[in-house]
Amino acid sequence: MARRRLSHDGTLVLDSEGLSKLLGDDEHVVALVTEARRRGMEVVICALTIIEAVHARTNRARLSWLLSGLRVVPVGDEEAKAASSLLMAAGLHGHKYAIDAAVAETALRQQRPVVMLTSDIDDMTKLCGDRVRLVAV
Repeated sequence: MARRRLSHDGTLVLDSEGLSKLLGDDEHVVALVTEARRRGMEVVICALTIIEAVHARTNRARLSWLLSGLRVVPVGDEEAKAASSLLMAAGLHGHKYAIDAAVAETALRQQRPVVMLTSDIDDMTKLCGDRVRLVAV
């Protein structure tokens, strides 16, 4: 399988599937993260991504080690309001899409160009438009 090329500089954002696959040592995701770092991109996650990606079988030591190498972006009042606005503009409901909206809002605030590794291309396209390059994982 040909590896996708990432842009120089900018930011790589992982959604919950991206983080889960990184935790699981998925070859494709590990290669993309490695390439992003080689190109000087910062690798970030929304703090809520941790909640969505962790489960009973998560290796907590590996999670801690991986998180130490990522920038975890907090979600406060302003970020929550901005995520809510994204939901409304996309015609989505927070009950189902709250974390996706927070991840999208996080991505939209990062240094451009922004690339997101996601399994939710359709939802993230609705939330981010063309301002974030989406890569399916």
